[in-house]
Formats: sequence, structure tokens, C-alpha cells
Amino acid sequence: MFDRSKKGERALLIQPHAGGAPEDDVMEEFAELARSAGAEVLHVATARIDKPNPATLIGSGKLEEVKAAAEAVGADLILVNHQLSPGQERNLEKILERRVVDRTGLILDIFAQRANSHDGKLQVELAQLKHLATRLVRGWTHLERQRGGSIGLRGPGETQLETDRRLLQKRVEQLQKRLEKVEVQRTQMRRARVRSAMPRIALVGYTNAGKSTLFNAVTGADAYAADQLFATLDPTVRRIDLPGGHALLADTVGFVRDLPHELVAAFRSTLSEAREADLLLHVVDAADPLREERIAQVDAVLEDIGAGDLPQVLVYNKIDRLESATPRFERGEDTRPRAWVSAKDGLGLDDLREGLAQLFGLQRIVATLRLPSEAARLRSQLHALDAVRRESHDEDGWEIDIDLPASDAYRLLSDPHAAPLKALLPEPDDDPM
Repeated sequence: MFDRSKKGERALLIQPHAGGAPEDDVMEEFAELARSAGAEVLHVATARIDKPNPATLIGSGKLEEVKAAAEAVGADLILVNHQLSPGQERNLEKILERRVVDRTGLILDIFAQRANSHDGKLQVELAQLKHLATRLVRGWTHLERQRGGSIGLRGPGETQLETDRRLLQKRVEQLQKRLEKVEVQRTQMRRARVRSAMPRIALVGYTNAGKSTLFNAVTGADAYAADQLFATLDPTVRRIDLPGGHALLADTVGFVRDLPHELVAAFRSTLSEAREADLLLHVVDAADPLREERIAQVDAVLEDIGAGDLPQVLVYNKIDRLESATPRFERGEDTRPRAWVSAKDGLGLDDLREGLAQLFGLQRIVATLRLPSEAARLRSQLHALDAVRRESHDEDGWEIDIDLPASDAYRLLSDPHAAPLKALLPEPDDDPM
């Protein structure tokens, strides 16, 4: 055992790779993850691994080099861009005499810093505890087993390690029960949104592609947006105005390559916003030279959470960083629809709204409606929606000129006197989505 530094901010990075040189984008992404966690990256070491060492993953010769480099630059934290087994992590800490954190532990730490909502914090804590459960070590050998009991029953009790495991498991069970309640609440909220008959759209994409900036630009919200990985963890849902109607837009957590399974499982209620949407806006950094690879990686995560078959629109964001890109919306027959926008500068957002309205078959109902005298409640609702352009009244009821989105009109069909309004609406099956 060694004394762990409480700072843990001066980091040396290890990039394992098999054959050939490591990919620059992989190394840069891991360095950005480290900086997002608050670490100062002092040095990056590469380690070729043709046959992983079961005890330490990395060979002894390379470990000597890493230890010398860490001492030279003054690093007190070693970050490894690979998933380590509990035994490998402990052995590396013993050899390098510094705290060692693998890729999963680093992402969990970032999530712990960024979670703001109650359920987000619960999800992160659950993922951290499950990760920690396999890393409890026998650090209490100086303590004997607890003893106690009645005459004739005194004997070995629990070790401190066993006590820790029992308490950890108890806490995990408590968190799972609380998250189940959160999931019930989220399900009820989603059902309420379904009853509103508004289309549901979810923003997905590789982390730092500009999802939250786009979300704010099209909804007028103030969700946190920053040029860093995993800036958004907690889902936010707002209404978006489209030509001819409205939709609900949800901002979700960003994806990254090799997203830890613990996080996918813990954030099931967050990711369900994407899984249960009618349409996914797959946001892509248009200026990223590896954007096609990023698209494939996000598609793989969507498959994992059961959202791989949902309709998608590829939204190429940050076109302000490209020289020849023009804002537009393209609806191809054999490929996913594509939008080219700059959420930062507001370019192409009107084209995106128009394209989404076309995909959802949104339209406005502009007609003259004849309502009987018994339909006073429906008339009042039309006025509340600011849909009445002219009206006249006689002994049989009202004659009203209306202009309102079809999505709002569908919401009024539950009124017992809505038959004249229903006759003006297309059948829901005509929706091209």
C-alpha cells in the first residue's frame, strides 16, 4: 500500500495499442477526457501490447519507463486508456506507486462531476458502486475478525472486507429501488407527452458534437453547453415550434467510443428518452475528419439500447468551420435525411424546422368550423389556442374561421362535440413517419 495523493490532478497517460502506431484521434480523445475530469496532462506514453500481461496488462520493461517518466514530470496519477481488471489495477498501483485509473473509472469520475439532477446523481453513484464492488481489497489485515455472541456461540465474525461488501451491496439495492421509482415517474411523464399527440424528437450524437447548443438554438432553452466532453448528462425536454405544429425535443447524454456498460445500464432512464422517441436527430460535428467513424460508433450504442431501428436525421453541425458548406436540408430516398446547420451562428435552423415538419406531415388547419351551442367548451379551447380568426353566432351555435396546427387540433378530439373538427383532419395513418 502507498499514500495516495489527494490532488490527483497531475496525470501521465498510457495509451496501449496492438501493432503499428496508435491512432492520433484515440489518444487526443483520451487526453480530452482527462482534461474534462480536471486533470493536467503532463505526458502521454504509448505501450505496444501484442500479448496482454494478465497481471499488469503492460510489460515490465514499459512499466519501468512509465515509472521513470512519472517521476521526471511529477505525475501523481496514471490514467490507462483501457479497461483494467481489479487485480491489474492493484498491481499497477503497487509497481508505479501512484494512483491508477482506467478508462471506465475516468468516465465515471466525469459523470460524477457533471450530474446535477437527483436521478442523475443516483445513476452515477450506482454505476460507481458497481465498479467499486470488484475493487475492494483486503486493506484491513491489521484487524482481527469481530467476535461476539452468547456462551458457546463466540467465534469468528465478519472481516472488515466482508462488512464493506455487505454495506456496499445494501447501498446498491437502495439505489436500484430509488431509481425504479424515478423510472416510473419518467414513464408517467412520457405517457403524458404521448397523450399530447406531439411528435417526440431526441438529440443523440457523439459527445461534444454540439447537441446542447443546437437544443438551445431551436427551443430557446438555457441548457448547459460547453466545449467539453459530457457537458450534458441530465435529459432536458422542451417544446420546439415547427411550421404547422409543435414537437417535443429531448437533449440526452453524449456518446463516446467504448462507453462503459455500467453507464449504459445505470443511465437507462436517461437513454430511454432516445429509445422511445419518434425521431432521432443524430448530431454530427461536420468539421470532424473522423465524422463517419463517429456516426458508426453512435449507431452501435443506439443498437445496444434498443434504438437502432428508429428513424434518424443526420444533422451536420458546426458548418461555420467549413469553407464550402451551405445550410440546407436534404431528404434522400435511399439514405437518411441530412441537415447542414451551425447552431452557434443560427445557420440552417429554419431549413431544419421545415424539414422536420415535412417528415412529420405537420400542417395547419385553415377552415370554417360550425359548432353547435353545446360546444361552448370546445370554442373556449380554440380561443385559448389563439386559433379563432373570425366568428359569428346565431341561435344554432357558432360559425368560426380557425387557423391552428394539426397537432393542436388532434388534442381537442377528446371533446364530445369535436366531430366537425375531426372531419377536417387527415387520418393519423397518413403520417409519413
